[in-house]
Amino acid sequence: MRGISTTPTYVVMQPTTLCNLDCSYCYLPFRQVDRKMSVEVARAVAASVNPWSRTGRFSVVWHGGEPLAAGRDHFAALLEPFADDVEHHVQTNATLIDDAWCKFFTERQIRVSVSVDGPEARNGDRVTRGDKPAYARIMRGVEALHRHGIPFSALCVVGNPEPGLATELYAYFLELGCDVLGINVEELEGVNKRDNRHPAAEVTAFWAELVGAWRQDPRIHLREVEWSLRYAAAVLDGTADQVLPRRLDPIPTVAEDGSVVLLSPELAGFHDPRYGDFSSGNVLTTPLGEILERATETPWIREFLDGVEACRARCPYFGFCGGAHAANRYFEQGRFDVTETDHCRNSKIRLLEGVLDHARDHEPTAV
Repeated sequence: MRGISTTPTYVVMQPTTLCNLDCSYCYLPFRQVDRKMSVEVARAVAASVNPWSRTGRFSVVWHGGEPLAAGRDHFAALLEPFADDVEHHVQTNATLIDDAWCKFFTERQIRVSVSVDGPEARNGDRVTRGDKPAYARIMRGVEALHRHGIPFSALCVVGNPEPGLATELYAYFLELGCDVLGINVEELEGVNKRDNRHPAAEVTAFWAELVGAWRQDPRIHLREVEWSLRYAAAVLDGTADQVLPRRLDPIPTVAEDGSVVLLSPELAGFHDPRYGDFSSGNVLTTPLGEILERATETPWIREFLDGVEACRARCPYFGFCGGAHAANRYFEQGRFDVTETDHCRNSKIRLLEGVLDHARDHEPTAV
């Protein structure tokens, strides 16, 4: 049985619950409320993170809400307790990025990832709280990054994986100038209740088309496709059983109040009559390392680990994905010991099938 590692590779931090946008597919429950993380919470997390960073690469991912809505001065105060060898990443909608923020990123060596869903016509879900299009403001932020020579990643949400879309998106992100691209097929989770079921053939074809577009001009690191190719290579050389880590990364997510949710950041801020608030502790009262050591004392996590083992026993794709994500199990089916989810189908099973279909259809002709 796979357990949970007591040493994570990264920590997710929520500097503020507030977001200046109101995207239709957003899962966050408190994005219209301005609750800022205290410096005391950051200090408590840094007390555990700094020793981990001395033994290998370690990242803190600042996620929201919109992290930049915390303001530069407060953000700087939250960063201050962390050691110099801790990598900092920020996931941002880019609408607040200007020259001052770019200077901030550069001085503190913060790695930037921008959320944008492709060409303007594809960004209809990304709107302000006044229901106005946000695309022009996103592009102003991207232009500032280019002006200051700051490399960035991009994260794109796909609501409808229709034919032709993958080619359009890849061409767009090539022109946008990002270094890394992640594609998320929209998920039913959190406060987003929109159906994310799609015909299997269409989703598989979307991923196969994306591989084809990438192979024509592979200047961008394409996250999902590269994951799949590494797995396929491992199968071919007989090391597929080494792809998944022996123990699950706990992915601790620290909310603005110091509460810690493990395994799925999307569960933070929610409450269930059966599972409570999903928290495994609070860094203001318990060191993060101790919270991780006692992870399996959290009832829903024990149920989730049972679900992982059920996936291992039943699913031929387990070696690739390692089992359905906790938040997707809960938000789609209301518990954690279930197995296949729509997210599995869209972003794991159909992904791998699409990559393999492309490889099959473009196999070199024997001479």
